[in-house]
Amino acid sequence: MDRTEASTVDVSRTSILLRAPVPRSYANYIARKIFLFLVTLQELGAFALITLGVCVRKLRRPAPLIRELMGQQIARSGVRLLPMFVFVAVALGFLVIGQTVAVLARVGAIQWLGSIMVVAVVRELGPLLAALLVLARVGTANVVELGTVRALGEIEALEALRIDPVHYLVVPRVVGMAVGTFALTVYLILGAVLSGYLWAFLQDVPIQPGDYFSQLAGALTYLDFALLALKTAAFGFIIAIVTCYHGLARPLPLEDVSNATVRAVAQSIVACVLVDALFILVYLNT
Repeated sequence: MDRTEASTVDVSRTSILLRAPVPRSYANYIARKIFLFLVTLQELGAFALITLGVCVRKLRRPAPLIRELMGQQIARSGVRLLPMFVFVAVALGFLVIGQTVAVLARVGAIQWLGSIMVVAVVRELGPLLAALLVLARVGTANVVELGTVRALGEIEALEALRIDPVHYLVVPRVVGMAVGTFALTVYLILGAVLSGYLWAFLQDVPIQPGDYFSQLAGALTYLDFALLALKTAAFGFIIAIVTCYHGLARPLPLEDVSNATVRAVAQSIVACVLVDALFILVYLNT
């Protein structure tokens, strides 16, 4: 077996578990799923640590090519998605925030508007929705692109040229998705808040713009801004790590790229929800 053929053979524990026949016993099936989850978590953790190590060692003085790639990934994960996020922000404001304002005014609870908007939109709905949209548009493309690169043997070509594949392919995507997710979340929240008041105005809700925005500003704290930046950057980092791992970390035949994409999307959603739960605990304890 030559080197090209050997590179397409995947003998990792994850691949063996995925290709093994389905157990006849339901208990064995559950046990295998749990073991597969633990193995995947270990491999994802190792891949994340390797990526962080490369960032620490090589991003102090990034090469001009790496800076250019980072700029391209920031544009891909941020600027190019802005029209879609503007549409989603307007729709979110019309469908959720505007109706919430109308209902609160109807039951005489308009004084709780600021607190409800901060909890529902700024802390939870905005960051999670932005992360899901970035995952759908950019994360899936990462798996397909890197999986194709891996299947065609281009990783071996980079290594032969003494180019670190993690530094060249993964680090720009991690930086781009972290920055892009944060920026798009801010635009999504601002657009939703503005369009929400417009919808409330069209419904003749008796609330002045000054009262609306003063309630929102009064409900916000410095902790909200800090945790919003940290949470959105963490979402972008997680999505980049999971999608790059499934596309790059293991030898991947072309016919398995679609299955790897499905696994990456599912695991990214689960990881983002779990991280969001940790931030909820921080909010509740402060």
